[in-house]
Amino acid sequence: MLDSLLGRAELKARIEELEEEKRHLERRLDAESERRADAVTARQAAEERVNRLEDRVADLEGRLDGDDDGAPAVTPRETADLRGDRLAAVLARLRSVETGPEGALTAMVADAEGDRSRRRTSSGAPSGVPDAVADVLGDRAPLVDAAAPCLVCADDAGLVSVALAPPLAPDPFVEWGEAFRLDPDWFHPSDGLTVALVRSDLFAVGRYVDGVLADVETVETDVKGRHSKGGFSQARFERRRDEQVAAHLDDCRAVLDARNPDRLVLLGERTVLDELAYDTVATAPVDATGDPETALHDAADDFFTTRLTLL
Repeated sequence: MLDSLLGRAELKARIEELEEEKRHLERRLDAESERRADAVTARQAAEERVNRLEDRVADLEGRLDGDDDGAPAVTPRETADLRGDRLAAVLARLRSVETGPEGALTAMVADAEGDRSRRRTSSGAPSGVPDAVADVLGDRAPLVDAAAPCLVCADDAGLVSVALAPPLAPDPFVEWGEAFRLDPDWFHPSDGLTVALVRSDLFAVGRYVDGVLADVETVETDVKGRHSKGGFSQARFERRRDEQVAAHLDDCRAVLDARNPDRLVLLGERTVLDELAYDTVATAPVDATGDPETALHDAADDFFTTRLTLL
């Protein structure tokens, strides 16, 4: 009686109607999320495989390239990953090579940007390879295309023909001289260079001083891991995790803003590198794991590794 006099009965009835409508919508959303659960889980698994597979694609594409007449593709004499003392020794040996005037060719060759239908020049070399490099290497010029981006060192006598993939590659150029042009800053971290590692739940940043990565600062965020169950809880989990990752990246930007690095190398998970959106001199996906500081050092060592290809 009192509820009727105060107008509450009508409100209570409306509340019950809204509650029932809410339960109906939740059931519909639960059913829809259930149908999407398998697709979401598959997407999560696929993202974890992307880094490993994309690194293999470039190598496999190089093997598929052959001459237009169907002849098998040429292969490198040898390939190796160089770092530390071995890298220093190889660079020192290349720097020791002296030729007559205009006898040593150095060329930074850019990547073909994933173009799988690379057209050939009349010489048979890929169209992205500079003419000077194609003239010196002849039928072995396609190896440069497969190794690009790379720094080619070759002499006019045919005694030296190698390609190096420097971590901090310069802009493309071609030049002849009495010796090969090998700038140390292309291969080694210079003092003041900042290197950061970003993952969806971890961040670490340091600065090189006297060749050592120092002044390391870390950020760790408790981000939810994979949720194997479907249904409405799966959809809530996905939204919550995305919010946590976004907040984590905001914290990472704040650390970088406070440091204001002149030159930054950004490494980490492929899925969050672009999302961080920070001005860099280089970015690269890496698979470094472990505690933040250890992972940062491992990632930096991996990045400052030079691929050597004997052409």
